[in-house]
Amino acid sequence: MAKTRLNVELMDVTGNALAVIYAACRQCYSSGFAGEIFEKALLAEDREKVGGFVRKVMASGHESPLEHVKFTFAVEGVSRALTHQLVRHRIASYSQQSQRYVKESDFEYIVPPAFENDDRLKERFVSVMGDIQKGYNDLLDLLKEKGTEGELANQDARFVLPQAAETKIVITMNCRELKHFFAHRCCSRAQWEIRALAGRMLEICTEELPEVFADYGAKCEGLGYCPEGSSFACGKYPLKEDILK
Repeated sequence: MAKTRLNVELMDVTGNALAVIYAACRQCYSSGFAGEIFEKALLAEDREKVGGFVRKVMASGHESPLEHVKFTFAVEGVSRALTHQLVRHRIASYSQQSQRYVKESDFEYIVPPAFENDDRLKERFVSVMGDIQKGYNDLLDLLKEKGTEGELANQDARFVLPQAAETKIVITMNCRELKHFFAHRCCSRAQWEIRALAGRMLEICTEELPEVFADYGAKCEGLGYCPEGSSFACGKYPLKEDILK
């Protein structure tokens, strides 16, 4: 049993993503055929011209073309607490490591920074994790004595596992949903762990498709003001009420 760290890897992204978005955008305003528009975009030597059109359309608020391009990420080193938040983003696909089929006899866990940076808190936290591990293993042993093993034992013993338990998950989101995800989870008000995940995913998306994701992040980045209210504002942008004045 040990603490673990965040790791995010890009597994797949829609091929010719910019050309796909461009063709979808153009189709809405053109009598031509998106298939031909797509082929011309692929042959275009000036990527900036294609990207500029996409940026212009995105700036107007017309984001449905973004739904035709998706990213798939492999994620490890995150807690069950994080994935409980993550799956609230419903326009996405998830495949998560099972605690029923994967035995947690030596589970890894995430240590919150508040505990990591304080020796007394960390010592107590690690002790609690050890107690839970012992309890989990004891339950498996007792179930085995009754003749229950494997997934049938795991599915009941897992009830004592903590939200800190490390998990692995595959995430697929289209670009429009990714922008929504970043808008909420890159905000300073987001919980530290999912904010770190969103930040890493945004870095990857920006590397792959800067025309859509460059200079993007928390919702204030696009709005130019903070919509959270004075009690929660981080101070990076002026408050909405101040802008309205």
